[in-house]
Amino acid sequence: MNDMTQADRKMLESLVCPVTHGPLAYDADRQELVSKSAGLAFPIRGGIPIMLVDEARRLD
Repeated sequence: MNDMTQADRKMLESLVCPVTHGPLAYDADRQELVSKSAGLAFPIRGGIPIMLVDEARRLD
């Protein structure tokens, strides 16, 4: 999914962190949406963001 379409980017930009309701940053290399305020990175699998806290990776 590194070759994202404009629609994909718009969809990702509209998502917010489920914990803080703050903005998310897209990490193309790791295929994650990162919430710096929550200290979590949510995976994108098969082009679908997994916005579950239990599936998120804790940031170091």
